[in-house]
Amino acid sequence: MCRTEIPGPVQCDLEEVGGVNGLNKRLPSKKTIGKISAIHHALSDPVRIHILYLLNVQPLCVCVIKECIGIAGSKLSYHLNIMKENGLVDSEQQGNWIIYRITEKGKKYADETV
Repeated sequence: MCRTEIPGPVQCDLEEVGGVNGLNKRLPSKKTIGKISAIHHALSDPVRIHILYLLNVQPLCVCVIKECIGIAGSKLSYHLNIMKENGLVDSEQQGNWIIYRITEKGKKYADETV
């Protein structure tokens, strides 16, 4: 029987999934939700979106990314670190240069945002 505190159709549907406990069992774990939240945070800044699109074209060194975006090196480093921590970009040392490239995970988000 549907309770009056919750609209009838919602209460009936809720009962079909096992109530609040059944509904909660269908959700991702708190750890998974935290990871998803971190990715959305990493993608919440226009500078990081810009970097993602640049690296979706080709791997680049910091000097080229800096020139394209027009920000200070320290700020760029901050943004790249957030993206790297969340698996959106990766880097490789080539001599004196660090080359950044988009990861498969990053490509997924670059393709979704178009």
